[in-house]
This record gives sequence, C-alpha cells and structure tokens, in this order.
Amino acid sequence: MKHLLSLLTFCCLTTLAYSQPVDTTYVRKHYTKATYRIPMRDGAKLYTIVYTPKDQSTQHPILLNRTCYNASRSDDFKAIGQPSGYLVRDKYILVYQDVRGRYMSEGKYTTMTPNIPGNQPKNKKDIDESSDTWDTIDWLIKNIKNNNGKVGMYGISYPGFYTAAAIPDAHPALKASSPQAPISDFFFDDFYHQGAFLQSYTAAFAVFGYQKDTLTKQPWYTEELKRFYETPAKDGYAFHLKQGPLKNITKKYHHDNFFWKEVTEHTKYDDFWKKRSILPHLKNVNHAVMTVGGWFDAEDLYGPLNIYKTIEKTSPSAQNTIVMGPWDHGGWARDKGKTTHNHIYFGDSISTFYQREIERNFFAHHLKETKIKKLPEAYMFDTGAKTWKTFDVWPPKNTPKVTLHLGENGTLGVNTPLNENAVFEYVSDPAKPVPYTSQTEGLTFTPRKFMSDDQRHASRRPDVLTFVSNELDQDIQLAGEIIAKLKVSMTGTDADFVVKLIDEYPQDHPNYDHNPPNIIMGGYQQLVRSEVIRGRFRNSFEKPEPFEPNKITDVNMVLQDVLHTFKKGHRIAIQIQSTWFPYIDRNPQKYVDNIFEATEKDFIKSTIRVYGTSVIEIGNTK
Repeated sequence: MKHLLSLLTFCCLTTLAYSQPVDTTYVRKHYTKATYRIPMRDGAKLYTIVYTPKDQSTQHPILLNRTCYNASRSDDFKAIGQPSGYLVRDKYILVYQDVRGRYMSEGKYTTMTPNIPGNQPKNKKDIDESSDTWDTIDWLIKNIKNNNGKVGMYGISYPGFYTAAAIPDAHPALKASSPQAPISDFFFDDFYHQGAFLQSYTAAFAVFGYQKDTLTKQPWYTEELKRFYETPAKDGYAFHLKQGPLKNITKKYHHDNFFWKEVTEHTKYDDFWKKRSILPHLKNVNHAVMTVGGWFDAEDLYGPLNIYKTIEKTSPSAQNTIVMGPWDHGGWARDKGKTTHNHIYFGDSISTFYQREIERNFFAHHLKETKIKKLPEAYMFDTGAKTWKTFDVWPPKNTPKVTLHLGENGTLGVNTPLNENAVFEYVSDPAKPVPYTSQTEGLTFTPRKFMSDDQRHASRRPDVLTFVSNELDQDIQLAGEIIAKLKVSMTGTDADFVVKLIDEYPQDHPNYDHNPPNIIMGGYQQLVRSEVIRGRFRNSFEKPEPFEPNKITDVNMVLQDVLHTFKKGHRIAIQIQSTWFPYIDRNPQKYVDNIFEATEKDFIKSTIRVYGTSVIEIGNTK
C-alpha cells in the first residue's frame, strides 16, 4: 500500500512535470486564499481555489490553471509547482480549478471534450471546455476584487489541452495563453502514435477512465492502480510480454474502464477521435499564444509543434510563439542545476533561464504591460550544439534539406545516393520484440528516459536495420520536419515501422559526471528523434488496409521536428525496425480488424524487406 500511495503521488507530479512546490511560507505571507463554486451556463458549479496578493496597492492580472488532476493539491498555500516562483513573486491572482466532473467540480467528465464551434456566451445550452473557461473568466473578472481585467492561462499536459481548448471563441479578457506539453489529438498524442497503441500507457488509463458520483478531494483511481502496482513488476518488458494479446489486459485490468473501452473500440481515426482534436478549431486567434514543449517528451511532442503550426497557418496575424527545450514531459517546471535527460548533459539551469527570461516576460508583457524585448517567433534549443537558438519562422526556411540514403553493409549516405538496387531484410517476431530502452525498467506509468537513450542494444539485434554515416568532417545542423519515405515488402499482411534518427558519438567522448560507471559515452548512439506508424494506415488513418504479401509498397511516415547539430567527429545513424516494446503494442503482422481482439494464433513472424530507394528527408520536406 505504501508503494501504491507513492505511485499516486508520482502520477500527479509526473503529469505536472515533477514540479517542485513554491515555498508555502512565502505564499501564506503574501497571498489570501478563498474557494468558490463558479456557476456554468448549464447550472453546474466548478470548484475553484483563488490566491489573491495581499498587496492591494495596485490591480493584478489573473493566472488561471484548469486541471483534471485535483486542484485541491494547491490547498494550504501550495502552488503545486506552477506557476514558477518568479510568477508567484510577481503578484498575480492565482486561480486553480477542477474541470467539469473531476474531484470537487460538478457535471460529467469527458475525455478531450469536443469543441463546439462558435460557442459564444449567447448560447446558453451547449457546453465545452471553451465555454466553461469563458464562464469562469467572466465570473472571476466580475467577482474577484482588484483584478486588472486581464487573464492568462497555462498548464502542462492535460491542463495544457485545457489551455489550448480555451483559445477558440476566447473571452475578451483572455490576453495570453501558454499551452505547455499540450495534448492536441489523442490519436497522435499519448495513447496512439500514427495508429500504433502505446501499451506503455496501460496503467495510465486508471487516471482517466472513471466518473465519480460524489465530490471528493481524494484520489479516485486507487482501486484500479492496485491491480498493477500492489505487487510491482521489476521488469516492465517481461510484465507486458507475459500479458499476451491486449484482450487479456481488457479482461484482467480494464474491464470497467470507460476510456479503455473507447480507445479499444475506436482503433482508426474515426469521428470519435476527429471531434476530440482541438487543432481544427484553432482559428481567428486574437490573443498572444506561447506554446511550450520538450524535444524529449515521449508523451506530447506532437501537440506543441502542431498547435503552434496550426495557429501560424490559420491566424498569421496572431502573436504566436513556440519554445522547445531539452526536456522530457514538462521538465521546464523544475530545475536541479545541471540539466540532463537520461544520460545526456545539456548545460546548467536551462529551466531557470526559461522561467525567468521567457515565461515570466511573456506573461508580464501581455498581462502587466511590462516593456520587454519582443520574444522571437521560435525559441528553440539545439540538442546537439547544446545552446538556445532563435528563428523568425519555424520550421526554418533557410536551412538546406538533408537527404539520408540507405546503403549496403550498414552505410548511410548524407546527400549522397548509394545503391538503389540494394535490399535489406530482417525477420520480425512479435514473440521476441525489440525493447524500447537499453535499461531494464520496472512497470512505468508513462515512459520518459528512452527518448535520448543509447541505441547500441538495438543495433546488435538481427531484427533492426542500422545504417551509419562516415565520420563527419564538419558540423551538420538538422532543423525542421522529417519524413521517412520507405519502400517495403513483407511476407505477412501488416507491420509497424519504427524509424530512429541517431547521433553516434566518437569513441573518445568523455563520460559525464552524473552517469553511473556502466554508462560509457564513447560510441554512444543517442536517440535524437523517433516515431512509429502502423503500416495499415500508410494511405489513410481513416481507412486501414492490409498489405499484399511480397509486393513492394510505399510507406511514408512523418517524424516530429528536430533541431540537432551533429558535431564534427560524430556520425549520423538511422535505424528501422518493426517492434518497439512495450512502448508500443505488438502488431500481430497478420492483418486483423481490431488488434485489441487479436488472439495468440494471430501473431506471426514476418520477413520484412526495405529497399535501397528508401530515403529520410530532413528540413524543407515539402
């Protein structure tokens, strides 16, 4: 039980980025706390905690955080890690609210509540996250004393979605929104990645898949988490492999979870998923938006990049900024001095720099009218050069496109075509899938560290194709979008394709002080970017189709953007494989309509062939 309670804390804190709470003594000394039940247009009341600065000599703007992860965790003058200490000391009115149907708020909870276009306050019947936010802001402006009439919103992960969901038809007092690690579309963020299900999220369903009948401040998913963690597994790979087909997880763990039911019934990009995407509704944006993400976010890398790009496309006159740093999920909300991800050191106090120089200035400028130098369009961290870089547009237009060509004997051509008649072959066996991490991990709630992990464990496997360039004689910066254009065939009728972009370090690279002795940086194969596509969706995410055995077929897959300088003396590498377990579930490789209903006999070995005409394009890919 002690382990379970610790896990419950972990579930909340990881969603809010392991954030460290602001000193409660300072908050108690400088703020007054009040709680309210703010009425929505349909009569539901949302539980809201408000901290007002005791300094009443001037009016203060409002900072609003809407969450499904229990606003009551900010009770007793705790700011649950956000906003940062800089913002707390800058004297904002701090507001925390449970969204509809969660914890102490009335109403019915819905995962990724569909947006209702044009849902202005004159519409008194239909509700969505935009209308709930509109009603909340309207009430706060009219009822919280000494506010200056301006509101900012922020949130990490699901609260990042709630921030993004308030942008359409925004209240006129909403002047600055900062979606951070936001979910934008559950079919491409978090639970699916281009049609492949993230089995590593199996335990996370306990957080989302229940509706409480009574209001409570207590964690409400304890019972289901007990099924996973009462006797914690020390080897997550072995645990998941032992489960067998996903239908066994349904029966054993998630038979009473409504969100699991929704995910397992809607396995293609149908209307259920489409109406839950916030991207089509980000139009005519009329206030400042700063979207924040981490290059090593295994959960929500798609969200920040695509929210920014969508607003840029639909609302070109909007003040639209993107910030991407060397962080995992929400890592900018904490700082331990040395900034590392897994085994890689990036510099000192990078999160502090972001909090002090970027986030603080963004809100001060738009909510307090503080005169600051205008933020660049894109504030991006180069994960290879290990420094911040700024751009007037993202993806950058002046960076040359780089094309990577696959060659015989594991060679990789950089802008140099190799033997296009070559054929590369491996046998993919779902019974012995490729591990997604080089280290043995216990049963994770959501994976984090592998996004910059050493890929030598994979390059040694016969079911992984590895291609490595010559040693670079000069630095090469890869910036922008990535598309892998694969030519493949197979003996089965379905397959997944995982493509990984890797930075191979020179053999004499020194070890980092923060690593244990067994982590050797000489020859380290650092994962820089990776993505998966379920092959059945190669032509359409709406209409999956099987492969014809042994027929050469195009599979074009998008990897998320990159900004990484491969240093002189390093090598560029590409890996291609068809299992990545248990980060994603196992494709049976025999086409079945719904993999969540597949049986043991459906899982077959398949010989996969990749052809020499395949290329990976990085930069100006359009």
